[in-house]
Amino acid sequence: MVLIEHNLRFVTELDETHPTAIRLLNLEKEMQIAMLETMLKELLAPRIQPVLDEINENGSYAILRVAG
Repeated sequence: MVLIEHNLRFVTELDETHPTAIRLLNLEKEMQIAMLETMLKELLAPRIQPVLDEINENGSYAILRVAG
C-alpha cells in the first residue's frame, strides 16, 4: 500500500498575559510548535479514532489514519 502524508493546519490563540502562555511564548518557535502539535495529537487522536474507524469500515481503496 502507498502512503500519502498530508497536513492540516491549526492555529492556537494564546492569552499573552496568562502565566502558562508566557512560559510557552518564551520558548524557541520550534519548541512551541512541537509542544502544541504533540498536545493536539494526544487530545484529538483518541477522540476521532471512532470516527476514522467508521469512515474506514467500508474503505475499499483508501484508509485514513492519524500518523504516528
